[in-house]
Amino acid sequence: MFSFAEIKEAEARIRPYINHTPLIPLENLDSVLGCRVCVKLENLQVTGAFKMRGAMNKILSLPEEQLKRGVVCASSGNHGKAVAYSAKMLGIPATVVIPETAPAIKVEAIRALGAEVVQCEVSERFRIAAEIRDRKGAALIPPYDDELIMAGQGTAGLEIAEQEPDLDAVIVPVSGGGLIGGVSEAIRNLAPGMKVYGAEPALLPRYSRSLEAGQRVQVPSSKTIADALVSSMPGEVCFPVVQKNVDQVFDVDEEFVLKGMKLLLTEGKILAEPSSCIGIGAVLQGLVPVEKEMSVCFLISGGSVGLSQLAQLETV
Repeated sequence: MFSFAEIKEAEARIRPYINHTPLIPLENLDSVLGCRVCVKLENLQVTGAFKMRGAMNKILSLPEEQLKRGVVCASSGNHGKAVAYSAKMLGIPATVVIPETAPAIKVEAIRALGAEVVQCEVSERFRIAAEIRDRKGAALIPPYDDELIMAGQGTAGLEIAEQEPDLDAVIVPVSGGGLIGGVSEAIRNLAPGMKVYGAEPALLPRYSRSLEAGQRVQVPSSKTIADALVSSMPGEVCFPVVQKNVDQVFDVDEEFVLKGMKLLLTEGKILAEPSSCIGIGAVLQGLVPVEKEMSVCFLISGGSVGLSQLAQLETV
């Protein structure tokens, strides 16, 4: 069973390779969101997203002989960039399987790091990555459904609890569950009074439906502006951790994801990808029970933004 000790081990393992990202107040957003706002800026992480934490923890745990045969992953973009960067640092080959719907900025960033890129339908990415693993003998680096990945992501939760131990709540973007699983385990051990909320696209309500059903539920694949949050089913490893630790997961409409991004950019002066802003969107939509006196941290998970996405802000 996944444990807090694994997160502490990950923190020691990856410390030389990652940024200890800032957690700052954004007072300009307080009146709009109805609470005291702060943000954990994982868009300032190495490779521009939290994914570096889990990818590096997993890869550094591999035997040397396996490393020589390289790594492969399926990704919606940020995980692939983290795997490609980690592989380049360690001098090993990498292949990244990525959906055809991924923004070009993410695809080109992965290629620029020297990884081979294979594009496919969203629903096919894990099957194709497994085929490449079998053919090349490469190690498969999962985007979320793995204890070492989840432990690496959980180091962001360690930092949040250390930087602001008196927070009332933290809101985390949700896809397969690696980030919120790791973060929630860290916070439950270091700051048990802090609420942990998740925010996922309303078009892909995999966690809200699964938590309601008491078991993992698969939802139909759907394109969303939150292109880093496209998993259609909770991870098998992640789900029980989320089920145990997370207070609630909210389903956020596309319009409010963009409104959250626009607010963070125009009033917070922080540029982040739509998926990162979904927690702010959840509060704007009136889904999260916040009050004026509450201190709420929004985990800003990544910063890979294309000009086409910025153009959409004109519509909200």
